Amino acid sequence: MIQKIDQKITNKEQGQSLVEMAIALVILLLLVGGVVDLGRAFFTFMALRDAVQEGALYGSVNPTLTTEIKNHVLSSSDMIPDLVGSDDITVTVVGTPCTGNGIRVTATYPDFPITMPFMGTLLGQTISISATITDTILSPGCT
Repeated sequence: MIQKIDQKITNKEQGQSLVEMAIALVILLLLVGGVVDLGRAFFTFMALRDAVQEGALYGSVNPTLTTEIKNHVLSSSDMIPDLVGSDDITVTVVGTPCTGNGIRVTATYPDFPITMPFMGTLLGQTISISATITDTILSPGCT
């Protein structure tokens, strides 16, 4: 008789452990999925920032060639041409296009998809990622 009572208690405890594990696993998977989405967004931002930095560097020597600066941004990364088009890149000269003034290059990826359903509900299904770099113009000299 004692053995039957012990067996019933053990079976109930096993069910409780299964429910606890299921709840904890759901929370853990949501956290891991959120970290993966955040990592993807950060990787995209870094690639976008590096491409914009390359465009600003090219623009610091050739500040009036905006089409070439945009093309330089697009060609500087394998990832960027798929994400950003020429219309998503802006080039602005701060002041006159001569030595000592600035050139600002901005690229925006407006529709970065969020893959986690729960995160997508909180943040929206897509987010906008933008990178801006301001560099000093090195040539031509001011007259």
